[in-house]
Amino acid sequence: MLEVKNNNNNENNVSNNEIQRREKKLIDMKKKGFCFPNNFKKNTTSKNILRKYQTKDNIELKVLNIEVAVAGRMIQRRIMGKAAFFTLQDMEGKIQIYINEKQISSDFYNSHFKQWDLGDILGVIGVLFKTKTGELSIHCKNIDILNKSLKPLPDKFHGLSNQETRYRKRYLDLISNNKLYDIFKKRSNIITTIRNFMIHNNFLEVETPMLQNIPGGANARPFITYHNEINDKMYLRIAPELYLKKLIIGGFERIFELNRNFRNEGVSARHNPEFTMMEAYIAYSNYEDIMVLIENIFKKIIESHFKSKKIIFHQNEFDFSKPFHRLTMKNAILKFNSNITLSDLNNFNKTKKFAQSIGIKIEKKWGSGEIETKIFEKTVEKKLIQPTFITQYPVEVSPLARRNDINPDTTDRFELFIAGYEIGNGFSELNDVEDQKIRFLNQIKKANKEENKNIFYDQDYIEALKYGLPPTSGFGIGIDRLIMILTNQISIRDVILFPTLRSFKK
Repeated sequence: MLEVKNNNNNENNVSNNEIQRREKKLIDMKKKGFCFPNNFKKNTTSKNILRKYQTKDNIELKVLNIEVAVAGRMIQRRIMGKAAFFTLQDMEGKIQIYINEKQISSDFYNSHFKQWDLGDILGVIGVLFKTKTGELSIHCKNIDILNKSLKPLPDKFHGLSNQETRYRKRYLDLISNNKLYDIFKKRSNIITTIRNFMIHNNFLEVETPMLQNIPGGANARPFITYHNEINDKMYLRIAPELYLKKLIIGGFERIFELNRNFRNEGVSARHNPEFTMMEAYIAYSNYEDIMVLIENIFKKIIESHFKSKKIIFHQNEFDFSKPFHRLTMKNAILKFNSNITLSDLNNFNKTKKFAQSIGIKIEKKWGSGEIETKIFEKTVEKKLIQPTFITQYPVEVSPLARRNDINPDTTDRFELFIAGYEIGNGFSELNDVEDQKIRFLNQIKKANKEENKNIFYDQDYIEALKYGLPPTSGFGIGIDRLIMILTNQISIRDVILFPTLRSFKK
């Protein structure tokens, strides 16, 4: 008799009879003294067993007499009268277990083991051997049930087919989808590599507030909450930038923070309201230094986690061992738009006319820099496939970036694009307090009534700047999008364990 996971993908289709049958079993188990044991000690994993002993033959295994203790879910079972094979799945893979009634007693085999269900969590102690077909297995000497699965698991071979169910019940998706587990393990390892790279390069990891009196560091709609004790609104941070720069003013010179940001905006394949970002700041450096640092971070990730220097994302191939492309915003627009010239881009009316011709609705308060940026976003961004730094962003859209020495209408700023996605943003920091005050005020002045609720004049940051911010550069990298590209996933939600979803309505 071969048993596999329940074939229904939708939990609502699972028969009540099956659930009631399992619930009754648990009640009976409790009556017999089952109390959710917590004393089983595993000493290895399926992956370690296979890695160490897969090449051993049965004679060698008998001589070694290797006893192991493993634990996990029973996900498949084949009963053959007085003996059975079943598959145990742990966090790193699967291992086959052989069990017979002679070894564990006829009563236990028939009254306990055969009554357990797929999905139950078991602890097994046994000796390694190989079957006649050469499969490394464990001959069970002792077995116990550690917890009862009251609901059948998704189908072993097909897993969860409904995308929303996969996101909403990620725990089920992980149980039935080994590739998914590997993606999130890789995510964790990549983040560890980034953190270790920064520490190795003399950066100090710091923590700044998640709850802020004024949300700053980016132009985005914040989540608003309320602090009862101080009787005032507070905001989940949209970026840690201004706090990190205060630390540079305070004397730190190389710092980073790898943590969550929150933006009360759209949910899509590219956006999640709660996302992971790394921001870093270096005193006595400029944005050119930062671009080199980012390239080195990518090289370290690829070197540490991939066999090849080339990464495949959808139909695109990226070689991160090569220098990233660099283009100014104006040159990028000219490269991908044959019907506009540099002379046109330097003329406000012609730039405005071109923007309107491609469907951009111009707002009255926009200057040439804002219009130029909208043209770039509409006609260029998605075409930047190979890793590319876009530089010289207009001052108008860069309120915290230092002006360029040659062209004061632009800033020493870049954004990094890969496969049409913005992955990072950085710049030489504006440390002219008077210029910063003017730019904050211009932001408020230009914003429409709705946006005014989210644009603040940060007096405390201006006060900090008066003590002097050293020449500094900083950057932020969106970790979720980066992982999405490196693991070749379609949506950002496929690399976030629990992405933001609408409330479940029964």
